[in-house]
Amino acid sequence: MPDPALPSGKGLPRRVVVTGMGAVAPNGNDRESFWRATRSGESGVASIDSFDTQGLDSRVAGEVKRFDAEGLLKRKERQHVPRVVPLALAAAGEALRDASLLDPEGRAIHPRNLGVVIGCGGGGLEFTERQYGHYFRGEIRKASVYVIPSSTTGTVSSEISITFGIKGPSHVLSDGCTSSTDAIGYAFETIRWGRMAQLLTGGVDATISHGIVTGFCLMRVLSTARNDEPEKASRPFDRDRDGFVLAEGAWMMVLEERELALRRGARIYGEIAGYGSTCDAHHRVRLADEGEEPARAMALALEDAGRRPEQVDYVSLHGTSTPLNDVVETRAVKRCFGRWAERIPMSALKSIIGHPQGACGAAAVVATLLGMRDGWFHPTLNLDHPDVRCDLDYIPHLARALRADLALCNCIGFGSKNAALVLARHES
Repeated sequence: MPDPALPSGKGLPRRVVVTGMGAVAPNGNDRESFWRATRSGESGVASIDSFDTQGLDSRVAGEVKRFDAEGLLKRKERQHVPRVVPLALAAAGEALRDASLLDPEGRAIHPRNLGVVIGCGGGGLEFTERQYGHYFRGEIRKASVYVIPSSTTGTVSSEISITFGIKGPSHVLSDGCTSSTDAIGYAFETIRWGRMAQLLTGGVDATISHGIVTGFCLMRVLSTARNDEPEKASRPFDRDRDGFVLAEGAWMMVLEERELALRRGARIYGEIAGYGSTCDAHHRVRLADEGEEPARAMALALEDAGRRPEQVDYVSLHGTSTPLNDVVETRAVKRCFGRWAERIPMSALKSIIGHPQGACGAAAVVATLLGMRDGWFHPTLNLDHPDVRCDLDYIPHLARALRADLALCNCIGFGSKNAALVLARHES
């Protein structure tokens, strides 16, 4: 394999491609299982079984089921890290192997020329909650000696770097729901402007715990109406939606300078073509009604990619299934795409897996790239009675055959954050 030294022509923008992907999701514990279930509309939302939900208003979530961390971490190590770590390691390992960047022992082939830039919203919050439980029950000896570093979001990338021997930059972006979209954007720009040639990027979150669900219930943002029909709880753009479904998971990818990828004969899933980010500067939770800044983030991403709205073949929507967000996102899409908005197929992944917080943007990118590869795009589930204010083509119920040469992934988050990425089909 060629040494991924920085290419010549310093100062000139480079093309950035995706050469490896991995996934651990509520509906599949590897990339292709996740994609098969997603394409077929197989919901990963179910009743919470990781803790007692008695007394909680919301009792459904997108939990990763039947996940075995034993091969990733020794038993002694597992008690000292949050759940987010083995999820991240599984998806990262799959992406790195897919890109042929690991040796037979599972270590980075060129450790100093590879870095990690991931997005994570909650980090080790559920781990911290468990440690407080030990403290308050007087079980101090059961608490981890690593409670401080393992509770810190920024150490998640370090766990990946240590496991795979990656000695380049090791960074975490944590800015709410847009964390992984912004991390991918940051990685894209780092490679485009010649600072690195290869980066592992994406997102992970695992914040399903009693305390966190309680907190979201206090905010009245979770779905509570369908605890007995969990697969129907997440219903973006439907008139009967009543909140989002909390989820977890990890979606990772390898970004690479295009010329290096071609020289080493790497498989290329697609190209990151543009990135845009804005802030409403409006409220710590609520979106501004007009949708102006989400629209501007999408427009900036298209401008960055040098593409026009009418060239976009598919849009992956944030689609939280909350009463306000879905209306505002629809307005934002119309602002950005104008008369073309009604012609572009779109869908919301959260209808299938729930809302994995800071990892949701990466989940959408992986699903969109696989859709572009196969010529099929996943549906929006549970869109039984569309809200009259949400009147675009959301690919309801069933996947759709579609060739997409250009796609846009939109993401919106707490704190008035907005981010978008443009993906392009790669032609050799």
